Amino acid sequence: MTRKKVKLCYIADDSTRKVTFKKRKKGLLKKVSELSILCGIDACAIVYSPYNNQPDVWPSHHEVQRIVSQFQRMPEMEQSRWMMDQDRFLRQRTVKSNDQLIKQRMDNREKEMIQFMFETLVGRSLLPLGMEELNDLGRTIDQYLKDIYKYQHDTNNRMSMVASSSSSSVADAAAVLLAPTPAPPAPNHGVMKNIVGESSQAAASSSAGFDHMEKQPWFMDFMSPQASFGDDMMLPFEDTCNTPLGPNNFLP
Repeated sequence: MTRKKVKLCYIADDSTRKVTFKKRKKGLLKKVSELSILCGIDACAIVYSPYNNQPDVWPSHHEVQRIVSQFQRMPEMEQSRWMMDQDRFLRQRTVKSNDQLIKQRMDNREKEMIQFMFETLVGRSLLPLGMEELNDLGRTIDQYLKDIYKYQHDTNNRMSMVASSSSSSVADAAAVLLAPTPAPPAPNHGVMKNIVGESSQAAASSSAGFDHMEKQPWFMDFMSPQASFGDDMMLPFEDTCNTPLGPNNFLP
């Protein structure tokens, strides 16, 4: 829950003013103590009130006298350099409030001119405006035109950058497509020599085995049937028995 903003003015009710004084005095002395401890500086507080006969001092009478004496030994210009009284505080607040008021009026005036500019685009007449309003409207229109031109310029620059990057990408792709095809790798002659050597060794071994088989007796007998089976086992090609052949349906 946010804290309610307190109106800075004199409290007319006596009881309320007394309660507020006690609370604020306690908080003030606590803040002075924290400032002295955290920052390591000499600080004191003297509070006079109609509710007490003696003033409230912090941290002690001795320390207050020491700090006040140190302050009085300073030059007068240095004493009042950072001094803040009620009158000076009110003047600073007034100047700050005036600056905020002027800024707010300028913002409101700009918004009014922007609204009037868009209303003139749909047919509103410029006759009710005076010279000051027309000058403000002209400045507003000029500012809007500058913003539009700047946005257009930035957009064109971004589009040109995108186009250049796209063209470079297309050029890189075309270079890759037009690049010559690399030649196939050269055959491994060592592997081919091994294959040829193994083939020649296999052929030599086959020839040696065939020569060895020719020298075997059973192979020689198989290749010479006359020596193996005799002359009586040979069948002549002519008919020696003169035996007529039977009828054959397949021969004429």
